[in-house]
Amino acid sequence: MKDQIVETIQKYETIIIHRHVRPDPDAYGSQGGLAEIIKTSYPQKKVYTVGQEDPSLYFMRRMDVIDDSVYNGALVIVCDTANQERISDSRYSLGDQLIKIDHHPNEDPYGDLLWVDTNASSVSEMIYEFYLFGKDKGLKMSDEAARLLYGGIVGDTGRFLFPSTTEKTFAYAGELIHYDFSRTALYDKLYELKASIVKLNGYILQNFDFRSNGIASMRITKQLLEEFEAVPSEASLLVGTLGNVAGMKAWVFFIEEEDQIRVRLRSKGPVINGIARKFKGGGHPLAAGASIHSWDEAEAVIKELEKVCNEG
Repeated sequence: MKDQIVETIQKYETIIIHRHVRPDPDAYGSQGGLAEIIKTSYPQKKVYTVGQEDPSLYFMRRMDVIDDSVYNGALVIVCDTANQERISDSRYSLGDQLIKIDHHPNEDPYGDLLWVDTNASSVSEMIYEFYLFGKDKGLKMSDEAARLLYGGIVGDTGRFLFPSTTEKTFAYAGELIHYDFSRTALYDKLYELKASIVKLNGYILQNFDFRSNGIASMRITKQLLEEFEAVPSEASLLVGTLGNVAGMKAWVFFIEEEDQIRVRLRSKGPVINGIARKFKGGGHPLAAGASIHSWDEAEAVIKELEKVCNEG
């Protein structure tokens, strides 16, 4: 499949790369890293990265603004996006050919070419593997591509702490740091938080509901967000904060938005992406998400989480 993707990239003069809505560092890293590899390898090609921007990730990359006509005869590549509903910028279907590159379970096998590796720590890791495969076929790495891919790997592995981190992950990261970019500057931007968000984190640590069966939950209402001058995407950054609690099996954050409540599920063992699917979501076995529309549904999510943890 990697061979077919290299050949397809070589055929097209215009390439447009998408990723998922509410992006994280791996979404930006894989999308931007692939774009920079293609630009460096084939300077004559027109390469664009598109999607709704997140101001907190401006330091990684800024998106291009392009007209619909650019999609005519173009190759479209979607990175780090399990299903079509989550692709940022619905114009992804306007191109001549579509490629999906992802590491989530392949429950929506869209695209003309699909490369899905659920064993990869991140799609940024996959893109670096793609470069290694294709460097004898014309692919070239740049310092900027390396910076983006390293940032994506660090982000999706929780600084190499998550179980998805493998020997391959460490090996690739070890190779990427030989390129010319500042890891210190990257870490500073990846993990800096506004003072108000640090205070919100303190509130979470004092007020989360922890049950004797090792399950925890936290409800972040619109009122709470206003009190701490936070937006939902900033609150989502704090989901991992409960991972260090002794006796914790799994936990869920409910983050209220204008028209829905975001469900953020995390686990230290029990498989929880099946719960997300029951609520029209999805994700990884130990990290998944969904959306609900009432606090009554939140109770239903907690009951499902209890069931999974008790069975485990």
